[in-house]
Amino acid sequence: MKHRLTNFIDFFYPLFNKWIPPLTFRYAVCGSTSVLFSLFTYYIGYHFIFSKEVVYLGLMAFKPHIAALILSGILTFLLSFCLNKYVVFVDSNIKGRIQLFRFTLSFGFNLMLNFFMLKLLVESAHIDAFVSQLITTLVIIVISYLTQKYFTFKIK
Repeated sequence: MKHRLTNFIDFFYPLFNKWIPPLTFRYAVCGSTSVLFSLFTYYIGYHFIFSKEVVYLGLMAFKPHIAALILSGILTFLLSFCLNKYVVFVDSNIKGRIQLFRFTLSFGFNLMLNFFMLKLLVESAHIDAFVSQLITTLVIIVISYLTQKYFTFKIK
């Protein structure tokens, strides 16, 4: 499966080989897939699953934009790690459990940054939740690429 996916992505690489290296192209394709998946699950969660209502879980309550972020974050974490490990950063010689730990740290940092940016944009700046998520995503893309390349999946 990973070879078919990698071959499919690499099929389109010649169109871009003058501008970016193969690793960056794979990351862009897999990252775009993860971002689209994340935005899709966020949208579905916010508008349909949580129906723009506060979510009560026992002693805790989450505003719908935060509940949608949590749902989207969990699902996107799984997809992103698999794509990064098996398609993008295949040359990394760091053990899988270390990669997973580092990816979890990086993802956790990005999720917290996403959380605080959403709180700021939605609750203080009164920007629509989905638009706020789009803005936040652009910031996190840059941070994520740098941490994945130079920390999580670096080559020793």
